Amino acid sequence: MTTGLRGRRGRLARAWSAAAVCALALAGCSVQAAADGGGGPAATAGPTGTARPKPSPTPLESLPGAHINIADGQTVGVGMPVSVTFDRPIPVAERAAVERELKVTGETEGSWGWVKDRNLADGRRVDFRPRRYWKPGTAVTVRAGAGITRHFTVGRSFVATVDVRTHFMTLETAGSSRRVPITAGAPGMDTWNGTMVVSDKASKVFMDSRSVGYGDQYADYYYYAVHLTASGTYLHQNPKANVYGGRQNVTHGCVGLATGGPAKRFFDEVVPGDVVKVVGSRDTVAVGNGYGDWNLTWDQWRATSALVRHVR
Repeated sequence: MTTGLRGRRGRLARAWSAAAVCALALAGCSVQAAADGGGGPAATAGPTGTARPKPSPTPLESLPGAHINIADGQTVGVGMPVSVTFDRPIPVAERAAVERELKVTGETEGSWGWVKDRNLADGRRVDFRPRRYWKPGTAVTVRAGAGITRHFTVGRSFVATVDVRTHFMTLETAGSSRRVPITAGAPGMDTWNGTMVVSDKASKVFMDSRSVGYGDQYADYYYYAVHLTASGTYLHQNPKANVYGGRQNVTHGCVGLATGGPAKRFFDEVVPGDVVKVVGSRDTVAVGNGYGDWNLTWDQWRATSALVRHVR
């Protein structure tokens, strides 16, 4: 892919010039990315903020080796970023060109940003994050070059706030809320602070403390496991929560729920893209440790876009 992009640079520069304003709208300019509804040309804001007719779309080039994290037809939570990964690193000089080949259509304001993924080389991941959480019910289309298209829908809002100081989690969804006792990371093994997004879940996961540097302290199956970070943070059933939930933090960094109803109920409700915020802890989770994009301010996030840097 790297060789192909270099070879096409002159031709792409001419072809993309007509779509520059539209591309910048998705790359961090403070405008709304409106869904194509067939109702006539939409107005977009140019670099100076002046409204102008939306230019005719330019055919996308191929982006071989690109992969999108959301399945076609999937329903996701309001915090899910669109994450595109590549089979090989994209050089810094070519990242603006790649961003121009990535299109998000939906009623939101957002920006692409390059993320150093915990498990990938630099230049292999770029995410699209809305300025604020997606609006429930939003229909979104993503195109990565000429060959990959995904359609997904944003479901109901579901945000869980874990307060490690009070040992309770507050769940807010569909205008209602409830509090659930939890136990979080013990001192020295603190749960990550900050905003995390559910990447997946499994009814049973084998967890081995040696994989996270805690020796042979545990090696067992845990149930109703909701995956939060690439480094191994889960929100899951933990027998210790039967005793310490709502009282004390005793885990190795995960958030534990009681074995009975609380763990299963949370597991059944949550979907990938739902938001889990941890407050009152210590170190903030890194952007590339799972979907940590929301731990940057909007201005900080926009600054990670190669196109925003390119126009400055």
